[in-house]
Amino acid sequence: MANMETATFETELSLFKYDNLEQLPASYRELTEADRTRRIEADRTRRIEAALDELGDDVVILGHNYQRREIVEHADFIGDSYALSKRAAEADAEYVVFGGVTFMAESADIITDDDQTVVLPCMEASCPMAGMAEALQVDAAWEQITAADPASEIIPITYMNSYADLKAFCAEQGGLVCTSSNAHKAFEWAFERGDKVLFLPDKHLGENTAHRLGMEDSIAEWNPWDPEAKDADELEDAEIVLWDGYCQVHERFTADHIAQVRDEHPEANVVVHPECRREVVEAADVVGSTATITEVVENADPGETWAIGTEIHLAKHLDRWHDDVNVVPLCGDACMDCDAMRQIDPNYLTWVLEELAAGREHNVIEVAPEEKELAGLALDRMLEL
Repeated sequence: MANMETATFETELSLFKYDNLEQLPASYRELTEADRTRRIEADRTRRIEAALDELGDDVVILGHNYQRREIVEHADFIGDSYALSKRAAEADAEYVVFGGVTFMAESADIITDDDQTVVLPCMEASCPMAGMAEALQVDAAWEQITAADPASEIIPITYMNSYADLKAFCAEQGGLVCTSSNAHKAFEWAFERGDKVLFLPDKHLGENTAHRLGMEDSIAEWNPWDPEAKDADELEDAEIVLWDGYCQVHERFTADHIAQVRDEHPEANVVVHPECRREVVEAADVVGSTATITEVVENADPGETWAIGTEIHLAKHLDRWHDDVNVVPLCGDACMDCDAMRQIDPNYLTWVLEELAAGREHNVIEVAPEEKELAGLALDRMLEL
């Protein structure tokens, strides 16, 4: 473990923090899904259902909106990351199997009871955006950022899509966590208590939030990857400092994609996630979280066309769940796929469930006690918004 320079707890880079997580055993790698056309129940489907029957109420499966169909079909709850964690806490199951990425499983561990165990099926399901703002990295930058304007009180806000230790860091520095839905409220909370905001890790959500608050002319960007790009004068003049991080899926969308879908579907409405670039948000009809995107399609009139600007699997779910609405992916499978989410393979799900049924735990996600307490404080502050 490494000492933080400006915080009291120790932590480690995520690459090393979960080096105890296990790979899929070879005996599970060739399992296949049921052949629906021939009504053949393949080994994997039968085994998942048998393990769930044996575990009963002792397990709850959470399926993030971006998970593939073969995962969400076995999920007890489907939704966005924080809403799923709350569902797990309410369910009070002994085991929480999170079909998502590492930071989501950490959030579940933070808010569930101590006697609940959180399992992440695959060790490789790690969000690239969360990895763009490691707590040790932010801690090292904090002194430089605060030194650029020592007369100002800077309040750090981290997006939910970050590791637990960064949430803990923000809490210790007087900040909090936000979701894509309440980021504007988190900014207002911070400005009631300080002079500036450091927002991380998603610069696009930060920029879109600044525009929502009419503060788009008071932005500076902190590029941790380029020491020569740091301008102390620019930071001193800005009220909002954006960390240079982004979602690799949402950054791929462009205004040209929206223009193309409008050309191909003149009647289409476009809904996009606020992690998208500013030009995309400006060109869309509706902007919102995965919950908002889902609600838009749920409430659409029969025959309406909606182009979806978020990860491809949610677009596919909405198309499958609402066959009276024409759901169009904004830029296709290759553009919209999240490789980190795809790591939650159904074969991994089969393995961890069968092992739990046999009394063996694998790929347990457990946040260190001090981090857990501080990260919980950051979440509590968010809940006050």
